[in-house]
Amino acid sequence: MGEWSFLTNHARVLVCIARDPGVRLREIADVLGVTERRAFGIVNDLAESGYVVKEKDGRRNRYRIQNHLPLPAPIGREPTVGELLGVLVDTSAAESPGRPGQDGGSPRRNRAAATQRTSSAKRG
Repeated sequence: MGEWSFLTNHARVLVCIARDPGVRLREIADVLGVTERRAFGIVNDLAESGYVVKEKDGRRNRYRIQNHLPLPAPIGREPTVGELLGVLVDTSAAESPGRPGQDGGSPRRNRAAATQRTSSAKRG
């Protein structure tokens, strides 16, 4: 069975940039498994569409995602790029502990444990 992904390469590039705004095209290409030329084309597509702003930082580029923009294909209410990235990228690693999944367990497992504790408390 061939490799496939739920996310397009354009979405995957946005994830790379969200994780590291100074990411190099070579690194993006490696993550996506494409050529640098293809990675450059995807970043240019995103920049020309207004989703990414390129800024020169010496000899390198830094990228800024326009989180407020709606996704290109409406699926009901128009979610923004930032809302999608909020689901895909943990940008709050320095936040306080206590968020679901921060104790090493998955959010689903934590929810299941909480539900089980609540059910036990109601019975007892």
